[in-house]
Amino acid sequence: MADRYQNHIHQQGGGDSYGTYGEGGGPDGYGYQADYPSQEEDAASDATEGHDEEDQMYEGEYQGIPHPDEVKAAQRAARAKARPAGSTISDLEELSEQYEDIMEDCGHGKFQWTLFVVLGLALMADGVECFVVAFALPSAEKDLCLSNAEKGMLGLVVFLSMMVGAFLWGGLADKLGRRRCLMVALAINCVFAFLSSFAQGYSFFLFFRLLSGIGIGGTVPIVYTYFSEFLQMEKRGEHLSWLCMFWMMGGIYASFTAWGVIPRYGWGFSMGSEFQFHSWRVFVLVAALPAIMSLVGLTFMPESPRFLLENAKHDEAWMILKQVHDTNWRAKGQPEKVFTVTHIKAPKTAEDEFIEIQTATGTPVQRWAVRSLRICKLVLRNVASLLSAELRFATLFMAIIWFCMAFSYYGLSVWFPDMIKHLQHEEYESRLKTFHGERVENFQFNFSLENQIHREGEYIRDKFVGIEIKSVKFEDSLFEDCLFEDIRSTDTTFENCTIRSTIFYNTDLWKEKFIDCRMENNTFEHNKHGCHLDTTDENDVLVYLVSFLGSLAVLPGNIISALFVEKIGRVRIIGGSMLISAGCSFFLLLSFSQSAIIALQCLFCGVSAAAWNGIEVVTVELYPASKR
Repeated sequence: MADRYQNHIHQQGGGDSYGTYGEGGGPDGYGYQADYPSQEEDAASDATEGHDEEDQMYEGEYQGIPHPDEVKAAQRAARAKARPAGSTISDLEELSEQYEDIMEDCGHGKFQWTLFVVLGLALMADGVECFVVAFALPSAEKDLCLSNAEKGMLGLVVFLSMMVGAFLWGGLADKLGRRRCLMVALAINCVFAFLSSFAQGYSFFLFFRLLSGIGIGGTVPIVYTYFSEFLQMEKRGEHLSWLCMFWMMGGIYASFTAWGVIPRYGWGFSMGSEFQFHSWRVFVLVAALPAIMSLVGLTFMPESPRFLLENAKHDEAWMILKQVHDTNWRAKGQPEKVFTVTHIKAPKTAEDEFIEIQTATGTPVQRWAVRSLRICKLVLRNVASLLSAELRFATLFMAIIWFCMAFSYYGLSVWFPDMIKHLQHEEYESRLKTFHGERVENFQFNFSLENQIHREGEYIRDKFVGIEIKSVKFEDSLFEDCLFEDIRSTDTTFENCTIRSTIFYNTDLWKEKFIDCRMENNTFEHNKHGCHLDTTDENDVLVYLVSFLGSLAVLPGNIISALFVEKIGRVRIIGGSMLISAGCSFFLLLSFSQSAIIALQCLFCGVSAAAWNGIEVVTVELYPASKR
């Protein structure tokens, strides 16, 4: 029977090998040497010249501190002892243990922190995507003439596309590679976010945001898996929790950017009446910067060596692990430390799963179609394997937890601003002024009218010039020989009114605002063009403030989970966080003031962050590398 494991470096040049690893191995049986080989006498460095090896002693020995190599050896022995006597381990279990030992030798340092920042920017882009449409809508609704149903569809598309993207890119990353899929996903997000900022119609804007969301949907499932495969097990929970802080930073970045850019009406240009580029479009462009920065950073990062080992690419994996090792120890001032791994055992996989048409017998389109179809089948097969006997319970259980967490968190995140707006609207209506039976003649209104109801009034030869009429209703009133000029109106109607010999010049008082009115000998000249829906040009700063406070409140939850996830445990962090979050939701029933709702929102978001972090760590650790 053929050897189940294989690993060699191909010959270079004229047949001489530039190096081999695969022979021998360390005493621990994992196929690599844990002790560093002694330096030859002729190769001794200046730092060790004049010293005998027997004279060198570990500096912590006098303090009773064990040598790091002794700690690693003890950890490996503990893992071996934890296995039941006489039991055998599978290939993947052996690879996992061996890989963990290699990562311990590589250490944690400069390489991981560099990758931390690059992947953090990708996670930050995901956080920004959740807020872009919500922040842009108050200003975009007039440019795009959006009804309430269309605005709701835009909000739905954001999360629907991210869900589709997570399913798509998560499956592809297990077959094509973490780095490659993450780069393609971010590139798609950047391209279609850019195009959406120039879209002049609702349909194109919706389509581009849909594709942008599909792209950014791949960040969360790939980022955590990608980063975890460069971490030691003992550091995984803590550093994945720190990584979650970038999602919070994405919300803060989106809030600050929206507050700083959208109200700047001068930050735009127009090309005739057909193409308008206003400040909210600038905000959509600026919101894509974290994704662009992460995409640039990923070009300097390697593929996950764990993925390469799972796919029998041993040579590439060894080179990347050596790069991680050398980068970390060089940054720690120990460049002489040698990467001693000489052999990596990995299950032999079927590398010919991708069936392709040969160049001589097929066109490029045919080869692409066959390969794409094969990849889709492999992805679907991989997803279906999550419901296998050994993973079915874990998959269903985690799916329920993820759904409940997302439903409560995003549901309340959308509800908080709407509830505050509702309270503001109630307060606004409480200041409503009512005028009954007034008669005004030969008067010029040079002040704005707001939040008023006029019933059974008479307006004779009056002038309404250069004013704003907001939330005003005229009922059963008479307008005769009046002039409305340069009027801007919002939520203003005329109901059961009689209007005679009146001129409307350069106004947005369109005919649909006159309900059951008698119109006699009136003139409408140079009516304003554009959307006939009632919108407001005011930027709701409160929306930015509430989102900013909610994102900032995530910081304590991230810190707590990062510091205590390894000490308290994943399950306790998740359970405690969910329990307190549920309590916050209960007290919302008793809150009827803006300050109380904002305070409970901050508490809810902060506590929920710890549960999110714990769930993300557990999900990564629960599945084998080939199905993460």
